[in-house]
Amino acid sequence: METNRLLDENCESRLYIGNLDQRLTESNLIKLFSPFGKIISEDFLYHTRGPKRGEPRGYAFIQYSCEKEAQLAKSKMHGKLVGDHPLVVRLASEKCLIEATNGVNAGDAKRTGVSGNLSGQLNKSVKIAAIKNKLKALEKEG
Repeated sequence: METNRLLDENCESRLYIGNLDQRLTESNLIKLFSPFGKIISEDFLYHTRGPKRGEPRGYAFIQYSCEKEAQLAKSKMHGKLVGDHPLVVRLASEKCLIEATNGVNAGDAKRTGVSGNLSGQLNKSVKIAAIKNKLKALEKEG
């Protein structure tokens, strides 16, 4: 139960940032998102093997200190043109739910060697957190 609470708290303040221009650097990303609150962590992902090794993957994650900051950054930055690309900014839990709905997570679990029970439990927790976040957003709108 404690793990689920921690997962919920992290999902509410962690953003997925996608459709990044290849010229954008980690420091550029931090500068773009720091006006909205205190950034606790940032994961700028790179290809680790193959012909694109060392090149940006085109997405990143930013963790804010609270949900309010993450929501502000999401509302201000989603769709903003950076370089030649409009940013896609979502709560990380929304991204996980979209991938799970499209069947992406099932293949990932097999490739990473995560045991079925642990993987299923994590996926379930992430889905629950995403649904809770969606309900909160709908309640705020309505």
